[in-house]
This record gives sequence, structure tokens and C-alpha cells, in this order.
Amino acid sequence: MANPKRRHSNTRTRLRRSHDFLVLRSLSKCSHCGAAVLPHRVCDACGYYRGKQVITLKVKDKKEKD
Repeated sequence: MANPKRRHSNTRTRLRRSHDFLVLRSLSKCSHCGAAVLPHRVCDACGYYRGKQVITLKVKDKKEKD
């Protein structure tokens, strides 16, 4: 089996890995509330998808601290 004769330099390794970077996910606006949402997903803020309410969200009451 073939074995490498020499060690790859840091530059060569980094050049090979130059395309391995994180890509920002595309976001779209919710048509109902305007929040940023991943495409083809139900809005986490209001529960709407394509102009229709798909899920009902429970509203958390803020308790005041005395």
C-alpha cells in the first residue's frame, strides 16, 4: 500500500480545506408577522404557514417579581 513520503504543509492542507466553510442559511419573512423564518417551515412566532394558521401557540404569561 502506498504511504506518503512527506508530510503535507499547513498551507497545502488549508488550501485543500478552503471550501469547507459554514454557509449562512437563507431566511425569508413570515407573511403574517414579518419574523425571519426558514423557507418552507411554520413560523415559530405566530404558527402561520403560507397565510394559514397551522398550529396554535401557547402564550407564556410574564410573572412579575415582587
